[in-house]
Amino acid sequence: VQLQASGGGLVQAGGSLRLSCAASGIIFSIQSMAWYRQAPGKLRELVAGISNGGTTNYADSVKGRFTISRDNSRNTVYLQMTSLKPEDTAVYYCTAVHSRPGAPPRNYWGQGTLVTVSS
Repeated sequence: VQLQASGGGLVQAGGSLRLSCAASGIIFSIQSMAWYRQAPGKLRELVAGISNGGTTNYADSVKGRFTISRDNSRNTVYLQMTSLKPEDTAVYYCTAVHSRPGAPPRNYWGQGTLVTVSS
């Protein structure tokens, strides 16, 4: 399973961006998907997650501003980011938990996409 993230870029504070992450390869079943981010000099942190049933959870710092969604038919997860702040600047990574018969679930990571918010 490979994850390809896209949609990062440079945006002014208050602006919006939409990140996408598509899973490809031999896919049996994708369970939860999520977005993490890592700012320079900081630990990687969970931004938002979504179950295969659509249940979502968010970091307190992004609640009300970010929305995670997924299209199961396309094996794709999205992160709509609005009211962006300079502190949202980070490399954003997508993850997906994939399960297949006869094996334990396994977590995969995308390559990361850079989001830069200017003040």
